[in-house]
Amino acid sequence: MFGPGSQFHRLFNDPRWALAMIRATVLEAAHPQIGAALIENSTFVVHPWRRLGNTFMSLRRMFGPDDQVRRREATRLNRMHARLHGTDARDRPYDARDPEVRAWVVATLFESTVTMCRLGGQPLEQRTMEQLYAEFQAFHAAMGDDPGHLPPTLDAFWPYYDRVVAEELENTEAMRIILYKLFDHLPAPPLLNGFPALWATGRAVAGPVVGAITVASLPESFRRRAGLPEIAGVQTLMQGAYLAAGLARFLPEGWIQADRIAETVMLSPDSDDPRARTMAALREQMKRAGALIRLITPLPPEPEPAAATTAQRSAEEFFAEVLDQTGDGYLDWPDLAAMAREMSSRLDLDEPEETRLYNAYADWWRELQAALDADGDGRVSAHEYAAAVPSLAGPALIRVAEVLFDVTDKDGNERIDAEEYRTLFRTGFRRDTPDADGTYSRSAFINDFLSFMSARRRTTPYDPLLADA
Repeated sequence: MFGPGSQFHRLFNDPRWALAMIRATVLEAAHPQIGAALIENSTFVVHPWRRLGNTFMSLRRMFGPDDQVRRREATRLNRMHARLHGTDARDRPYDARDPEVRAWVVATLFESTVTMCRLGGQPLEQRTMEQLYAEFQAFHAAMGDDPGHLPPTLDAFWPYYDRVVAEELENTEAMRIILYKLFDHLPAPPLLNGFPALWATGRAVAGPVVGAITVASLPESFRRRAGLPEIAGVQTLMQGAYLAAGLARFLPEGWIQADRIAETVMLSPDSDDPRARTMAALREQMKRAGALIRLITPLPPEPEPAAATTAQRSAEEFFAEVLDQTGDGYLDWPDLAAMAREMSSRLDLDEPEETRLYNAYADWWRELQAALDADGDGRVSAHEYAAAVPSLAGPALIRVAEVLFDVTDKDGNERIDAEEYRTLFRTGFRRDTPDADGTYSRSAFINDFLSFMSARRRTTPYDPLLADA
């Protein structure tokens, strides 16, 4: 059911799967419980590339050949989902551990994969489709869910899918953001950070096209009920896009591995990955070519990106780039929970360390709320934060740093050597720290973390983890 011999593994590296993933995400977000959880807790608007990388990492772990890795990832996901619950804007409860909701997520992934093949002119044979459905059922079972929440057979799946689409899906805010806002404001991936004009031009063209293609691929009954626009010619454009993406399957196998492509796009110049050095050289050649073009054409000069070595952020920039993880303009518990979730995932923490980290962040939120929530609405606005110009290095934030120190100090000798320090940033934050030298005491490590969280310095390895998109 898992590993290189599975149907999922074969289709995972199909370039059309990028379109299928967007489609599946829209269908998930159209479920009122999932839509509410995304709006309240997710960082997909502010940090879409980070979210994409985490999704690929999780799918690779869950569908890989290693049973122990799969069980560990399923346990991690279940802990994360257990923390995602609340009520939506209409006071309806949502819970990420709801078995019906989790079954729907699996259903959208399966159905969108089948639709991907159909729209690409290569519909799956019945036997292949049944095998693929069995693999998604196995994925559902690996998460520890009752198999009764997914139909037992492929023939029973389609009536179930049609019923949920007809009776439960809504035109949710999360779905509208994905379709119409996300692509309009999508930040450049790290690979293209130095080319704002190039990225803005490509996004202006591709964003509306991707949105229109996704809408056209949704079930017709839902499109009509949700009032989604039907644009003449988009059906033909959609099929052409799927067919064109499918041609990439004729490329050498190593060129179209989805997870490697995603990792390459998200590489940062200061990463220790060898591909980063190659991309840095390519970026330099592109800049030189751009300078030559500007010399011989009347095009206006491309604006220079902000220097990555700027020592300080303003309070407003720090609030928007680091603290407001969900992008709603306020700081509240979901923002700090997102920080804890990201660190726990990157560092692959076990349950005790993960719980300590969440508890430390919860204490920090209570400190911030007490100090900064001037109007008592249960959240901190950008204005409240900037007006107070607080020192964030309170006792609870120190406890956050102490958890990071403890998971880094593998031998428990109360000191972190240079290799342990570099390992933390390589494995957890995907950044190299070539200047790491000697050993770090607990206090020195904590001071380094606090200098980022309170002094708002850009020149720190923590920046890519919490501020990059």
